Amino acid sequence: MPKTISEYYNLKKTQAELDFANIWVYKDMPLFIDPLPLSQRSDSLSRNCHLTLKVYFQHLVDCICKNDDHTALDLLRHLREPNETRLGFSRNRPQGAGIGDIQAKQIFDALKGSTAIKAGFITSLAECELMIDGISVDKISDLTTNVIRGHLVKYTQDQCVLHNIPVQDVPLPACFNPSLMQWEHAYRSLPVINGRPLLFVPKAFVKISCAIEHQQYYRHYVLEYMQEEALAGGAYSNLVLTLKNERRVVYKKRLEKEEPCSKDFLYEFSKKYSKVLEKYRDDLYKEARVDKVSDLDIYDEVEIAKLLAKALESIPQGGDYASAYHNLMVGIVEFLFFPFLDNPVKEREINEGRKRIDIVMDNAARSGIFWKLGNARQVPCGKVPFECKNYKTEIGNPELDQLAMRLSWNTGMFGILCCRHFEDRSLFIKRCKDAWRQQKQLLVPLDDKTIFILLDLIAKGQRVALDKMLQNLIEEVWE
Repeated sequence: MPKTISEYYNLKKTQAELDFANIWVYKDMPLFIDPLPLSQRSDSLSRNCHLTLKVYFQHLVDCICKNDDHTALDLLRHLREPNETRLGFSRNRPQGAGIGDIQAKQIFDALKGSTAIKAGFITSLAECELMIDGISVDKISDLTTNVIRGHLVKYTQDQCVLHNIPVQDVPLPACFNPSLMQWEHAYRSLPVINGRPLLFVPKAFVKISCAIEHQQYYRHYVLEYMQEEALAGGAYSNLVLTLKNERRVVYKKRLEKEEPCSKDFLYEFSKKYSKVLEKYRDDLYKEARVDKVSDLDIYDEVEIAKLLAKALESIPQGGDYASAYHNLMVGIVEFLFFPFLDNPVKEREINEGRKRIDIVMDNAARSGIFWKLGNARQVPCGKVPFECKNYKTEIGNPELDQLAMRLSWNTGMFGILCCRHFEDRSLFIKRCKDAWRQQKQLLVPLDDKTIFILLDLIAKGQRVALDKMLQNLIEEVWE
């Protein structure tokens, strides 16, 4: 079997414990980056990527509409089939060929010749697949990767720090700068395998197929609307058949012969029946806003929960094993809290580097307790810091104060203290209550005993109970 990132760097972690897609390092994996979910996710990385895509696409469309062909072509000329992510259809080693002048011109001609673009009918890069010939799902993924490459560089660097993966300065294809509206070349510090740079991609971004796909739109929205219209006596009523039981039907196969699927037809149909396209968009956006595991999470989480519990139990307490405890906790919190929390960063500097936090995760929740904290309970928690203490002795005020001092109204007032045990847990909870009453800082302890309970719930197939368990932990402190 091809080596994955975890295997190559001996991380000893499953996909469930990793925030990035644990793809093969020597050949491409047939997966895609879908831009649509980025527009609906609430974490900072997704928002930044979506904003960059939006700015790039609008600038490109503006140039085309203004007949500024030179700038439009320049925006497209820097695009290429990205090798760095190891995603796509290459058969052996990643061999993505540069888009270059010829393909850039083909894409330019497709966009410039599109009435849908000029009419402002297409609102995003992802929707180009619906109505523009020559723009396929894999091309949308490639274009997306190119435009957000700069964000993926920073994400990769953070993940390499988190997992102690070596990097080196290497030349990388141009990154789009949304502030300057131009492409920039530079050396970037990245992991390199066999002389090829590697870009990590968040597993939340990676899909088996992109959500917006013209065949799906045609079959499940356009044809079904045409069936309804025909049965109501409108267009295509001549294709209605009456069965022996007097039930009237319109078969999709007959409609397909009457109006074969083409992107020109989809544009003309959508312009005439705009509510069909609106429903398709709304359904996709609603689906993208649902908290769910990534397409890569096909592991046996029951077995992983048991293995993580054994691993935690095997780590001795004390400073000599602090790194091993910290490394394991990175995987455990990813396993427990994804997709609600994501993008873990190790020892992030705050207050101009005077203070450091063990782990910080983005709050990406759109439901559940992490969403309720920020929206229903009005506790800022865009970022959730974790302090990891592998102490033999009791956790006291200094450790609690250390976490409390790192909270702020700008980043978040909710933090989690991971530790091994409490000699007097009720006393620690009392201290947490004091911090909440006096400073409105919501601090929650997560000791081994509590983690074992959470992992056991998953091992018993009761992951849905985690949210209630977390809510109970917060209620202990909340007054």
